[in-house]
Amino acid sequence: MYNLTAFILLCCTFGMSLNTSGENFEEAPEPLIQPDSFPYTWLGSWEGDLHIYSGNNLVQSIPMALEILPIDTSNNFVWAIIYGEDKEAGRRAYELETVDAAKGFYRIDEKNSIKLESYLYGDKLYCQFSVMNSQITCTYMKAGDEIHFEIISGSIEPVSITGGETFEEEEIPLVKTYPVSVVQKAVLYRKK
Repeated sequence: MYNLTAFILLCCTFGMSLNTSGENFEEAPEPLIQPDSFPYTWLGSWEGDLHIYSGNNLVQSIPMALEILPIDTSNNFVWAIIYGEDKEAGRRAYELETVDAAKGFYRIDEKNSIKLESYLYGDKLYCQFSVMNSQITCTYMKAGDEIHFEIISGSIEPVSITGGETFEEEEIPLVKTYPVSVVQKAVLYRKK
């Protein structure tokens, strides 16, 4: 009796998977991100001050905010960065796209043809890119009820090239070192 029941279930399952009407069925949507993981645990409005350094000198401090909000039931999220006092003029209305949550792979869509691949490792989101002869590393790290934001930027031209020699019978590769020109840091607190 058990074998007959299993056979009937198998035939029903196989029969349901056949498309006899000629219609194309859409694949099932990818499951939503779990609510106890990024970016759900980062949702909210965050505010603080952005400090901009050149060398060891603090050259400017401005208000900064970050809004991370769900968009309907999709795997995309509002990722709005606001710089300065004027919350409308200083708003960068970006979108965080989920590419592959299992691999920690996301993309920040700046909504102007620029999309920045971003990678989550633990509680830290990393993004590296170059623009107008500068290379930039950007990080967001959630630590309790804070988000630590940092941008490091400098020229894409190396400041030095060393190595490229034989040292104690070992071939040493060329190593290019790049300058760090500007550092921006902010600690953002969840707005209550």
